[in-house]
Amino acid sequence: MVAMASYFPPLVIAGCSGAGKGTLIAKLMAYDAASFGFSVSHTTRSPRPGEVDGEHYHFSDVASVKRDIDAGLFIESANVHGNYYGTSKAAVEAVQAAGKICILDIDVQGVQLVKKCGMDCKYMWIEAPDMAALEARLRGRGTETEEKVLKRMGNAEVEMAFAHPLDGHAEKPFDAYVVNGDVDAAHAEMVAVLEGWYPHIAAPKRANPCAVVSGFFGKLFSPR
Repeated sequence: MVAMASYFPPLVIAGCSGAGKGTLIAKLMAYDAASFGFSVSHTTRSPRPGEVDGEHYHFSDVASVKRDIDAGLFIESANVHGNYYGTSKAAVEAVQAAGKICILDIDVQGVQLVKKCGMDCKYMWIEAPDMAALEARLRGRGTETEEKVLKRMGNAEVEMAFAHPLDGHAEKPFDAYVVNGDVDAAHAEMVAVLEGWYPHIAAPKRANPCAVVSGFFGKLFSPR
């Protein structure tokens, strides 16, 4: 059943910093790691100690990455502090070839770029119950300076405006919206949506029909 995943579109998951997107993705992977996988991104920065080319990143040079971006071979890319980062179509296709649904964990800018590239994807937005809860989570990390908290909150307002267009006639940019007030409840909602998009992922949770038949005949013909 897992091989069927290669016929399904990649899963784009986005959300503001502090929405709990990473936690929910981790729970999803623990729930059904056989069905989901991550693409290996490209970067032009130098490898850090312990990083392996093709495993942590595809390490490349600026000229090659810029050429491939211009040729339309990247789904999304960005220049961060002078280095390019991006996701190539080939990297996503490699995950699909392995029989898995490719998860793209990206920001709003990345979502806009993926939509422009024309790749058929499913889009899911994760958000906190409200902005006050989001700010409390950011402050609760204990790792953010006041300046960073304010910057992330400012970014969150822009991202929320993108996710929820005020124009009632505007098309919503995401196919599903999950409010993460309680992690377990949000995970259950997330799984319910994904099983609708990708019916095969529910299969591992069902009884294997071959095992059921085998067990029936085993009991039928077992010595008494």
